[in-house]
Amino acid sequence: MGPPRAASGPAPVVKPATRPPLLRRLAALFVALCLAYLSLTFVQVWWASRADSNAAVDSPAAIVLGAAQYNGTPSPVLRGRLDHAASLYLNDSVEIIVVTGGGQEADITTEAKAAYDYLRINVGISDDRLRLEVDGTSTFEQLSATARFLDSEGITNVVLVTDPYHARRAQLVAEEVGMDATVSVTPAAAPFRRLVRETGAVAIGQIISFRRLERFAS
Repeated sequence: MGPPRAASGPAPVVKPATRPPLLRRLAALFVALCLAYLSLTFVQVWWASRADSNAAVDSPAAIVLGAAQYNGTPSPVLRGRLDHAASLYLNDSVEIIVVTGGGQEADITTEAKAAYDYLRINVGISDDRLRLEVDGTSTFEQLSATARFLDSEGITNVVLVTDPYHARRAQLVAEEVGMDATVSVTPAAAPFRRLVRETGAVAIGQIISFRRLERFAS
């Protein structure tokens, strides 16, 4: 007989490392808070987009946020904003109109100049009732530059003219640069994808400021 063999038992079970329960709970809470914050922000963006385009306003100045132009011809989006601002002016709801927006590298003119020409030629608004901001290529740049020269005229109370999906962010940016702003939206639709995109921008801007968001995006 050979030597007795050692009894063999089952191999020890090695339990996989797991996170402490507290960390799991904190991670779940963080995710839940982020989802709640994004959901709330979406509701705010969506609710602002539902504003009545015919609501009465009374302000010294309307600021038309820039949109695309093609060789001096306003795009349908920009034309919709200009027509809406013109109706406010012709109804004596505002005293002056500020048109905003720079140009892209290959453009022969700026969004503001195309808008200015449209209001002068197509609507007949006199030159002394119009102001131009010709450098801004984003909502923040347009409104911060406009705030500076309107302040020199003693104007801080303004009406922002833009599309419905853009209303919430435009108002928050205007407030950040020191303007007392309301929004008068065009009758245009607010596509869901635009609302989602605006939700992201508003959510981040409210946390880090729109000035920093502009710096990161540029």
